[in-house]
Amino acid sequence: MSRYKVEPLDLSRIATYPLASRPSKVTANDFAQPVKAQSTVQEFLHGLPNILAARDLRQLAELIRDARRRGRAIIVGLGGHVIKTGLAPVLIDLMKNGFVTAFAMNGSAMIHDFEIALVGSTSEDVDATLGSGSFGGAEETGRIVNNAITVGAADRIGIGEAIGRELHLIQPAHRESSLLWSAYDARIPVTVHVAIGTDIVHIHPNADGAATGQTSHHDFRLLCSLVLELDGGGVYLNLGSAVVLPEVFLKTVTVARNLGHRLEDFTTANFDFIQHYRPLTNVVKRPVAGSGQGFSFVGHHELMIPLLAAAILTEP
Repeated sequence: MSRYKVEPLDLSRIATYPLASRPSKVTANDFAQPVKAQSTVQEFLHGLPNILAARDLRQLAELIRDARRRGRAIIVGLGGHVIKTGLAPVLIDLMKNGFVTAFAMNGSAMIHDFEIALVGSTSEDVDATLGSGSFGGAEETGRIVNNAITVGAADRIGIGEAIGRELHLIQPAHRESSLLWSAYDARIPVTVHVAIGTDIVHIHPNADGAATGQTSHHDFRLLCSLVLELDGGGVYLNLGSAVVLPEVFLKTVTVARNLGHRLEDFTTANFDFIQHYRPLTNVVKRPVAGSGQGFSFVGHHELMIPLLAAAILTEP
């Protein structure tokens, strides 16, 4: 006999119902289909389960296709890791197919893309170079990027256009792997948004803080104009920027609305390794609250972004 005064509750009178009568969130019709050795990409995508992130990916891809059909903006924001994981060719292809109308980069993405164009490689070993003080000391990167920014300031253009123009003047060997070169060639706007001191070019002798500030502010104002075209069915994708671009994007949204522009009924999505506060709040939730929708995808860029591109390019 138990020494406790309280008796276990009698469950014999619990009300039940037939399982088949219950609304359920998952059915066998939503299950994945096994991949066959001869499966096409389209068959693979159609075989993904119609559940959670796979369902969201399909919906996002359709919204991007719809944005192109409706002539609305499809803006892609990029952190440096997206370039470092070799995804510029995927994004360039989406651009050429009309599924990107503008790019926004942080300084890291710009530098990695520039180095790829120039020498076909990027991403130094920080652990191996920081101790000696040589980290960030690549001469060509600092000299050419900073000079291009200074000339760009004199010409009253932004960093993105200035670097794209410089790459066209240089015509480097690996230019076709460069998003900056390709976008400039296609007259697709690229904006670059920097925080002074965060990028290696800021430590070089020819860095000009005034020119950097002017050209980055130019790009902020340009992105404000581009964001206006999200209204009525556009899409903004934040790929791998955890801090700078989510903050910049939020400010472009408030600028648009402060100036009386309608900015409603658009879609946002964030892709990153882990879920960070700023992208979730400033991209996925706040800008589309009450009007539009936001998506969040967690996974490695080198897997998730090609998967998104395949879903976009593969008609249902």
